[in-house]
This record gives sequence, structure tokens and C-alpha cells, in this order.
Amino acid sequence: MIKYLLGLCFAFSLYANMHIVVLGDPHIPGKHLDAKEQVLEQINRWSDVDSVVAMGDLCSMTGTEEEYATVKAYFSKLHKPLYVITGNHDFIYADELDNNGKLQHAPREIQDEKLRRFQKTFDLPKLYYSVEKESYLLIFLSADNPEHLAQLSAEQLSWFENELKTHSKMPTIVFFHAPLGHTLENYNHWANTPNFIAQPKETLHQIILSNPQLFLWVSGHTHTSAKEPSFASSINRYEQVTNIHNSDMNKETIWSNSLFLEENRVRIQTYDHQTHQWIPSLERTILVPKF
Repeated sequence: MIKYLLGLCFAFSLYANMHIVVLGDPHIPGKHLDAKEQVLEQINRWSDVDSVVAMGDLCSMTGTEEEYATVKAYFSKLHKPLYVITGNHDFIYADELDNNGKLQHAPREIQDEKLRRFQKTFDLPKLYYSVEKESYLLIFLSADNPEHLAQLSAEQLSWFENELKTHSKMPTIVFFHAPLGHTLENYNHWANTPNFIAQPKETLHQIILSNPQLFLWVSGHTHTSAKEPSFASSINRYEQVTNIHNSDMNKETIWSNSLFLEENRVRIQTYDHQTHQWIPSLERTILVPKF
């Protein structure tokens, strides 16, 4: 225990500026709810945490009223500022399964109702928003177009472009449910397929090319294990942007990524909440771009 505490103190002393904890797809209640609650208890004990981001799919299945009540009760136990974005399980699906016991898309009016339920649960004026943290701009985008599992509406894309234009001199980090295309190996049959990358991909590509200040894209959705080699590798690079992938919280082992924002760089560390250890081999440093 002493070694563990000393390790925490050493890690935190190196990264003293700003600490953001990223929780990939919580899927509440889902599996291993006790372990998920222990994750919040651990984060609450980390004295340097500035905020926590939940990366969409906060609901386990379909975003029922009961699921949202459970989600709200779960995050009420977190004693740090929380930022949230939507994922496909938060709004796309009907409450009832189809005749084969599979998820099915809800009518659009039901999807819109669930998006409003998300906003109400977390008291959000809008599903997408930005926050300035020291010299950084953090942009939180929400899936709100059911054409794909993680797609932005035209209205949100317009807002996104305007935020980048308005803050063109600020290093920018985007949080969105799905990753950018081909920032993972094709390690399973859905990696890099249309429903498992950020959409609309061509429009996002042009936005990224036009905004050199955008240098980090933080995502969930793919449930990529920290043991997967492309979780943290050179393939994560997309133009000038590095995609930070996050595992989901439904696995027996829960990992979280921490972003330590410094003046000229962002350090990423991965924490194993089962063993209470940082994983040195996954530590990365991303320099702020010069633009």
C-alpha cells in the first residue's frame, strides 16, 4: 500500500498543471457495477483531478427512463466536475427488442425524446459545448444523427466549425464517442467500418485539415482494450491529430486514461483500476502543435 501511494504521489507530482480523467463507455448498469462504483471511489481520492469526461454510451442498452435514473444515481457519487457526451446506446434504440431479441432503431421522434432526456439528466443547455481550460480549448461533441451510430448533425457540424474558427489560436482537444477512421488496426470485424468511426468522415477530414490547432481527438465506442497493440501506437495518428482510444467499463478489468495538460504538451497515462497501477508502457507525450 505504501508503495502504491508513493507511486501515485510521484506520478501526480510530475503532472501538476491539469488532470482530466477519461471514462470510456460506462454502460450503466451493465456488467460489474460494483467495480464501476469502485472506479469513482478511486477517482474521488485523487486530489489533483480537475474534471472527468464520460465518453458516451452512459446507458447500458437503450436509454430508458429507468436506465437514465440509474446513470444519474451512479454519477452522483462522483465528487469531481463531470462532462458528458452521448453515444448510440443513449438515444438510437427502441426500448423494445425485435423478434430476434436484437436492438432496433427507434422512430426519430423517440430518438429526439431520448436526446432531450440526456440533456435533462445532466442539466445541459445543449448536447455539444466547449470549455476553455487555461490555454486549451476542449470541445465536447455528441452523436445526434442516427444515420450512423456516431454521427454529427449538420447543425452541430456548423457549430463545431465556428468554434474552431473563433478559437483558431488555442490548442484544441475534441471529445467524441467514435474515433477517427483508421486510427486502429483492423483487429476485429467492425474496426474502421462506417458505424464505428466518427461521421460524416469526409466533412470531418476537411475540418481537421483546415484547423491545425486541433491536435487531440479522444474517443470511446470501439471498446478497445488497453491490451490491444493499436490502443496506443503510431496508427493513432490522423493528419496532425492523435486519437486517444478508451476502453469501455463493462470489462472485468477497467482502465481509464488520464490527460495531464501542461503548457506545451499533453501527457497521457493509462490506469488499471483492478491492480491500482499506472501502465508505464502506455504513457505518451503529445506536443502542442505550432501553428
